[in-house]
Order: sequence, then C-alpha cells, then structure tokens
Amino acid sequence: MPKYPPNKMPTAVKQRYFELLREGYKGAAAARVVGVSASCGSHWFIEAGSMTVPDPGPISPRFLTQQDRIAIADGLHAKQTVKTIAASIGKSFQTVYREIKRNAKSDGSYHPWWAHNQALLRRQRPKEEKLRSSGPLRTLVREKLTEKWSPQQIARHLAREYADVPALRFLGGF
Repeated sequence: MPKYPPNKMPTAVKQRYFELLREGYKGAAAARVVGVSASCGSHWFIEAGSMTVPDPGPISPRFLTQQDRIAIADGLHAKQTVKTIAASIGKSFQTVYREIKRNAKSDGSYHPWWAHNQALLRRQRPKEEKLRSSGPLRTLVREKLTEKWSPQQIARHLAREYADVPALRFLGGF
C-alpha cells in the first residue's frame, strides 16, 4: 500500500472513509477498509471538525450536497474561477461564493467535509417547537381548530390579538 500524505489521497478515498464512519465503523477500521493508515484517517477526522453528523438523507436540490462541496474544493485546489466551479456543479456563482465565505476555516482554507458538517449542524433545530412547549398557545390553537378555523385564520388571530405577548404569537405553519 503506497504511503501518501493525507492531502494527496484521491477525494473518492476520503469520501468513502467518511461514509464508513457514518455507517458506524470505528476510525481505525474505516481507515483499514479504504487502505490508509489510522493516523491518516485521524488527520482527516480532525481536519473535518472532529465530528461526524449523521447525514439526514436526501435534501432539497437548493442545498449543496457533499459532492458539490468536494467539487468546490477540487476546483479551488485546481485554481479554477468561482464561476467555472459554479457552472460545473450547476449552482449560481453567488451560492459558491457564499459557501466558501461561510464554511472556510479561520486560516482561509476550504475543507469540504468540515464545511458539510458545519452546514448540517446549522440546519439542525435545537429549539423545541413553540406549539409543543407553550401550553396556553397549544390550548388556544386546539380550541380554534375545533371551531373549524383554518391554520391561517388562527395565525392571523394570534398575531392581532396577542401582538404584545410573544409566547402566544404563532406565525409558523401547522
């Protein structure tokens, strides 16, 4: 098995390593499967932010995927323009600029696995929904629904009647 520096391995190998981690493999076992040393795998893991966020599955096409981020990193490494990279992945160049700015590390480098983990973490909603956590709001909404009010009518009613009570304002959908 040839010994490459961690940043010289093909991106497909690195991608397979992270897929194995998400499937539940231990770091050393995943490294063994893809044919790299455990220290190389550890280096990749640390470089990616020392975490693996379970991939929630398919997402909307308006979001960047792991493959898109890998293509962005490869394009930056090959010194391609942002517009060329954007055209190759089928996204707007503004999206690619925003992605690079938002998910570059503090030293200015762009690492696709770290960027993808950060994006997944930002998409998570740590707060409990307002309707679940607020008993009075839940009761009020339940009453209006039994009176055959539509969700839009209830939301407008709450916004008008309880404008000064944030706990009873509900502007989201049901």
